[in-house]
Amino acid sequence: MRCEIGRDCFVQNYVDADPTPDRKDYTCGPFTYDGHKGTDIRVPDLAAMQRGVTVVAAAAGTVRAIRDEMPDISIRDQAPGAVANREAGNAVVVVHPGGWEAQYSHLKRGSVVVKPGDTVAVGQPLGQIGLSGNTEFPHLHFELRRNGQPVDPFVGPDDPPGCGQTGTPLWSKAALQALAYRPGALLAAGFLPGPPTEAAARSGPALADSLPRSAPALVFWTDTMTVLAGDTIAQRLLGPDGAELAKSDIRVERPRANQSAFVGRKQPQGGWPQGRYVGEYRLTRGGATVAEARRTLTVD
Repeated sequence: MRCEIGRDCFVQNYVDADPTPDRKDYTCGPFTYDGHKGTDIRVPDLAAMQRGVTVVAAAAGTVRAIRDEMPDISIRDQAPGAVANREAGNAVVVVHPGGWEAQYSHLKRGSVVVKPGDTVAVGQPLGQIGLSGNTEFPHLHFELRRNGQPVDPFVGPDDPPGCGQTGTPLWSKAALQALAYRPGALLAAGFLPGPPTEAAARSGPALADSLPRSAPALVFWTDTMTVLAGDTIAQRLLGPDGAELAKSDIRVERPRANQSAFVGRKQPQGGWPQGRYVGEYRLTRGGATVAEARRTLTVD
């Protein structure tokens, strides 16, 4: 994808390396789900998807098949069975020498720019990231197969089954460095004049660098990727004098692909004092910090 990993896009899920009904990614971590056969690389929200993030060929090959007509709708907003036998959504399948095949799934409707029989070069555009098929968030599902069997590009095809193996990754050195394993990430953080609706949070609310003294509220909002049961999301809102205006400590009850949270305060009598306000965020897991951030807002 033409984006910067860790800033514009993030690895959400890895190949499931556990053959049992349990789940383990290639490091023996939990960032996958049972039977998952690909690598999921997401963008923060629908607004990023709508702006357009190009998906390109990871290797040279020949296009075997495409699909490009399915709508970009979260599976949560569709009737049961709506994507039966089309779970991959809009997709491109590229074949390579030696029995290799790569599939690029959940692409945006109308974005596919290749057709069966086309020869593609490394880095050639195929389509754009989307929300088609069986998915709750905009992402690319990149699946690699050799002779019909899934291969995790983080470990390669010839290593023993199971997690925790050293492996021989198929990524280039630069790609592997960019795709360094992260146990979670902050997708977005910033200020709003009030709590966002669920729809606004999913779409990507318009975060503010400044607000007027008359703003009805000051809200510090965050969206975290890949939270686990027992994680804690701590947030604080500080005033221009450094005093704590509001705080929140949320203990995550179940694993989620992403978790929105906010802390804030209604406008005081006479309006907000002028100056710089600070929002602080920290995600902790088992007592260790996974991600943290600090954002500022000017009231004038």
